Amino acid sequence: MEVIIRPDADSAAALVAQIIARELRANPSLVLGLATGRTMESVYLKLVRLHRESRLDFSLCRTFNLDEYVGLSGSDRHSYRHYMNHHLFLQVNVDLRNTHLPDGMAADLEAECRHYEERIRRMGGIDLQLLGLGQAGHLGFNEPLSALRSRTRVKALSPVTLRQNAPLFERPEQMPRRAITMGVGTILECRRCLLLATGGAKAGIIARAVEGPITSMISATSLQLHPRCTVIVDEPAARQLQETDYYRWIFDNEPEWEPFR
Repeated sequence: MEVIIRPDADSAAALVAQIIARELRANPSLVLGLATGRTMESVYLKLVRLHRESRLDFSLCRTFNLDEYVGLSGSDRHSYRHYMNHHLFLQVNVDLRNTHLPDGMAADLEAECRHYEERIRRMGGIDLQLLGLGQAGHLGFNEPLSALRSRTRVKALSPVTLRQNAPLFERPEQMPRRAITMGVGTILECRRCLLLATGGAKAGIIARAVEGPITSMISATSLQLHPRCTVIVDEPAARQLQETDYYRWIFDNEPEWEPFR
């Protein structure tokens, strides 16, 4: 794992967008794992801008999202399919047939989870997985006590997640209590992980995820096991990290980051 600290949330999101753009230009058929949430909106805005101003081409890439609410159709404006269409898919030249999210309306949810895993396998696995970080330290909806080898499945949402996401609904009681999520094991099989977290509210959980012990209580700690994981944070989110001098040295000195300095 490597940690990159940027001055503010905008520059952190810009770096994430630049990394995705570089990977997409190097491999136009990239299999890209995607995340939702308010933190990601800035990343997608910047990718749309790169598409329009620098001709970043999405026409051949394939995408898989981390999760979807159970009981919401893709046309529901609270669904993650709607979120992705609004913030990215309908703003760039991606083929919608190549964009995949779990079907929260599937009659057989267990079969849908198996099929989602199979679709990922048929595409050759995920090349680059974009990740956010929940307040409970979860990846996707891998809530506390999610097994580190878990696969795509239905998860009951924790009280912390319900409190965090309920304000996005007109009435809190509208928020689904379950979601389909990629498993921790599914995420760890991707070739590269890219996690973005910003803001002082994330400082404590970032420190535990990056520098704390690996535990199923905080699924993000599993990324310490990944051979190629980059965590990008802004200064407020980095406040409780212990090795910040080393993390800043990485960005200033490692050749990989030279194009972005």
